Amino acid sequence: MKVVLRFAPSPTGPLHIGGVRTALYNYLLARKYGGIFILRIEDTDQTRFVPGAEEYIIESLSWCGITFDYGPHIGGPHAPYRQSERKAIYAEYAHLLVERGWAYYAFDTEEELEEMRRRFEAAGMSAPQYNAITRSYMKNSLTLPPEEVQERLRSQPYVIRFLVPRGREVRFYDEIRGWVSVHTKEMDDKVLLKSDGMPTYHLANVVDDHLMGITHVIRGEEWLPSTPLHVLLYEGFGWEMPKFAHLPLLLRPDGGGKLSKRDGDQLGFPVFPLRWRDPFTGEVSEGYRERGFLPEGLTNYLALLGWHPAEEREIFTMEELIQAFSLERVSKSGARFDFEKARWVNQQHIRKLPLERLTALVHPLWMARGLPSISEVQLMQLMALARERGALLPELIEAVRFFYEAPTFPLPPEKESKLNPNLVEKLPQWMDHLWALEPWNAASIEAFIKSQAKSEKMTLSQVLPALRLALTGEEMGPSLYVIIELLGRVETRRRLERFLAEYGVRREV
Repeated sequence: MKVVLRFAPSPTGPLHIGGVRTALYNYLLARKYGGIFILRIEDTDQTRFVPGAEEYIIESLSWCGITFDYGPHIGGPHAPYRQSERKAIYAEYAHLLVERGWAYYAFDTEEELEEMRRRFEAAGMSAPQYNAITRSYMKNSLTLPPEEVQERLRSQPYVIRFLVPRGREVRFYDEIRGWVSVHTKEMDDKVLLKSDGMPTYHLANVVDDHLMGITHVIRGEEWLPSTPLHVLLYEGFGWEMPKFAHLPLLLRPDGGGKLSKRDGDQLGFPVFPLRWRDPFTGEVSEGYRERGFLPEGLTNYLALLGWHPAEEREIFTMEELIQAFSLERVSKSGARFDFEKARWVNQQHIRKLPLERLTALVHPLWMARGLPSISEVQLMQLMALARERGALLPELIEAVRFFYEAPTFPLPPEKESKLNPNLVEKLPQWMDHLWALEPWNAASIEAFIKSQAKSEKMTLSQVLPALRLALTGEEMGPSLYVIIELLGRVETRRRLERFLAEYGVRREV
């Protein structure tokens, strides 16, 4: 049997990285077994619809490398893939459940429901429910005469509620958690079809999963309490159930609860894959793409949040994740989000990235900062230096600051103390020979500096730190010989002359 999985988000705002992880796990399993992966937009709650959210979801998952076989942006054999466009389908199945005795019509007004809640609270019951007890004195097709039921169906709004059977133990197997058992006395008669004809999540979810042939339902553990109802719905329809797997929560770094946008704001990291602008407030939230993550780095890290590979390794390409992933190795317990670990994983992917692609990714960031124009060859040379020194793309630009930002003099006292007086004295003579050097490359520059140091009976530890301070203002960094090559003759000369004007002429060192 071909496996069919789906990711079914609601367009109520930006996609949380927890949602990205859910989509990723579904994608990995579908691709591992050569199955089908579907995007379905669950927008039955139109009161919570946010303009642009669906487009944001699709763009985010596409950037992450998570692709679909069918969906609202692609089409497919079970289109439409937006639940708001499938309204007529759900009504038919809701009425079918009524005919089979698994559901009933309810005519209670908001005032009557509120009165029921007040009675519950007065009796000391903290969670008012429309259930096997309360349904017996409410206005529904179980308590009203058939003639009145038919008249009310013609003349007033109604909902269809599921009829939870009494005295049942609902058991189902979760691929991550094992057997789960819930007694029906803990359940209430959920609304399946609202008075406006729109389905609730429970009905639409089960009907669509059946019609689309879904074989595995992998979703967050927040949906675990809804699963007993879904199990009974499958029983009521007489359909075969898919396999269920409920993923552990993504937790705050301290482990104290579910990771939220507020946590990210307070701790200084994004919780959305891409930048999001709220269409109502205009508030902008940063995304991982804009922070400088590679999609490979983000998806690799998210895969490790709750899943443990069989082998002792942490860095995976998407294809390697597909081959290695299994539900058997997904943990039941929540996974703490560690932004520094995410940075580290991203850094490993930056180091593995082909230099041409890395350069292409950094170039627009370079230009957006208004830095001096640079050739592709020069930028590629800079990235060859920087790729070992940054975890995020903007940090690579910072790592080669020496190229576009000359040092300022005088140096701070703690750096001035590192200058070698002998080098400062000899530097004007060295410079005359340096300008004539051919070819101008790191190897020739290295040979020249080592030769000059030897002739002056100075060690490289006496020469290189002072030269680095003169040219970059920093005590550490990439190979100084490569830095001089990349700066070029003109810029190297300009910087050394400025250095000497400060320390060789006006100041005694």
